[in-house]
Amino acid sequence: MIYDVVILGGGPAGLAAAAEAKKQGAENVLILERDRELGGILNQCIHNGFGLHTFNEELTGPEYAERHINEIVELGIPYLLNTMVLDMVEHGDLKVIHVINENDGYMAIESKAVILTMGCRERTSGAIGIPGYRPSGVFTAGTAQRFINMEGYMCGKEVVILGSGDIGLIMARRMTLEGAHVQAVCELMPYSNGLVRNIVQCLDDYDIPLKLSQTITFIHGKDRVEGVTIAKVDERLKAIPGTEEFIPCDTLLLSVGLIPENEITRHAGVEMDPRTSGSVVGELRQTSMPGVFACGNVVHVHDLVDFVSQEAVLAGKGAAKYLKGQLNADVDFTTVNGDGIGYVVPQKVAIKNVDDSVTFYMRVRQVFKDKVVNAYIGDTIIATKKEKKFLPAEMVNFKITKDILAEYPSGEIRFVVEEAKK
Repeated sequence: MIYDVVILGGGPAGLAAAAEAKKQGAENVLILERDRELGGILNQCIHNGFGLHTFNEELTGPEYAERHINEIVELGIPYLLNTMVLDMVEHGDLKVIHVINENDGYMAIESKAVILTMGCRERTSGAIGIPGYRPSGVFTAGTAQRFINMEGYMCGKEVVILGSGDIGLIMARRMTLEGAHVQAVCELMPYSNGLVRNIVQCLDDYDIPLKLSQTITFIHGKDRVEGVTIAKVDERLKAIPGTEEFIPCDTLLLSVGLIPENEITRHAGVEMDPRTSGSVVGELRQTSMPGVFACGNVVHVHDLVDFVSQEAVLAGKGAAKYLKGQLNADVDFTTVNGDGIGYVVPQKVAIKNVDDSVTFYMRVRQVFKDKVVNAYIGDTIIATKKEKKFLPAEMVNFKITKDILAEYPSGEIRFVVEEAKK
């Protein structure tokens, strides 16, 4: 069981990466997926808004996934479903992926290249440490979404949502459409962590209040949630005594952040970036382990699945180049997140692997108005990104052409939020 490329994860990143690797000349490509069908999280995202960048039309999540799945079928790429990856280790020039499923039992699959596309997971109530009991009725927003959209189970009738990430906002609308009453969406920060369009379409259109700079300080109820206590927070995000308010409810949904799923990555010894909780990658999403690539939400959490697909194409190209011995391992540039920038991906660039340009993905640390993001090499501004407003919820895509980078022998590319230079 030796393959050219094995893909760990059959979501949008894995499907797009597999298709591109096959198109670029990889012969034996295999997709491993732990769920019962391909498509990943898109299968439960039945709302529209996907595909505008990739397919130039507005699609639902399952429709977007179907486009990629159809391509996999047309290319004849095999896949294993209900298959859990246990570990990945190096064995000479090959990578050995230890997997298990109900039909085949335990398997050790060898591959010349591996693309990591495991996606991300949600933070739970335990991760953020809300005081109170542990009653039923507390769900992560994504779990509630799967129950309702795929399994046909309604989670509750009187709902409070903590966190204004996109999944939380979308579930506020979904619960309302299914007949539940969403009391409020509470957000710790003074700004929403979701896309502006989701705030308008999911909260404003349904008169659901968004309570900024407020959080839950206690969960009431022992067997089932009976209510929550919320309170305003100060600039240090600490609850302000005397501002508490009790909201009766039977369901609490948590939309408090996503974490790249990287247990296998860490155990394999791949270099990680603490700012993203994902692996350090290059311009073709190569990691520190030769022959191992990573893309999508396993590298950093994206705001749009279209950008996941774009990244996956790069990883597929990179894997194919590696198989042909054409992937340059030299690092010419490293990226640095300067003032106002939370992280930058990719963290490394080998200029010889770049065709026309490199798109750097980043997030700002706070809301910025009437600012620009400048890219520096040394004291020289090599490129500028202008927007009316930069939001932490929306990824900044910063393209720099190969011609500009080629003017500099090597160095650090530093991204900074600052005033526009006149």
